[in-house]
Amino acid sequence: MKIALMDSGIGLLPAAAAVRRLRPDADLVLSWDPDGMPWGPRTPEDITQRALDVAGAAAAHGPDVLIVACNTASVHSLPQLRARFEPDLPIIGTVPAIKPAAAGGGPVAIWATPATTGSPYQRNLIAEFADGVAVTEVPCPGLADAVHHADEAAIKAAIAAAAALTPDDVSTVVLGCTNYELVAEPIRAALQKPGRPPLILHGSAGAVAAQSLRRIGAQPAPEARADTTLTVLLSGRQAELPATALSYAEGRLLQAVSPAR
Repeated sequence: MKIALMDSGIGLLPAAAAVRRLRPDADLVLSWDPDGMPWGPRTPEDITQRALDVAGAAAAHGPDVLIVACNTASVHSLPQLRARFEPDLPIIGTVPAIKPAAAGGGPVAIWATPATTGSPYQRNLIAEFADGVAVTEVPCPGLADAVHHADEAAIKAAIAAAAALTPDDVSTVVLGCTNYELVAEPIRAALQKPGRPPLILHGSAGAVAAQSLRRIGAQPAPEARADTTLTVLLSGRQAELPATALSYAEGRLLQAVSPAR
């Protein structure tokens, strides 16, 4: 079994690590776009073209399924990706976890990139899944880029700025950009209020990993293989896992189980 993941940057690591935990026997292909990132400020047409190129690089390695581990690409490019690659290659998109977050009753904050915050896409999800729940949309300028570059000072500053925009009574936070899941604990620490119940964070990595297995009729399997492979593609070029990826536990897990080739 071979599972591919794509993103503009290392935001695909949480979903890749989730896949690895569910299926340690699966070969993985990680395809991202350092030449074109960040995708957020680009036009929808440009995002779609870059997403198609990154997906095409992954598809050339013959995966059984492709996870679009990127909220921005999922917002702008899923129809085009599915038209290009399905039914031969199933495409799994990433949707912010607004539905399970709102099920707890709120108040809820959605941390997302400035491009996604307030977008019709996000507003529609709120209207569909969080009707009657207090929801605050929190833009997080610079956070995704800081996470991608593992810039600790910039991460700390961006989290502090977003935390200042988050109401004190928020009990649940949706991590509406896959990069943010890599710094979930610093986000929790910045938002947790003394004397209040533990803050609940909702990411999407586990859900998309499980959906990718369901889509191809596979079950979780605990047994690893000694010859499992990890293929890394940087704007289509085969490479090793970048040092910035190894700054995070998810990247170190992937490297430990199957070094990139």
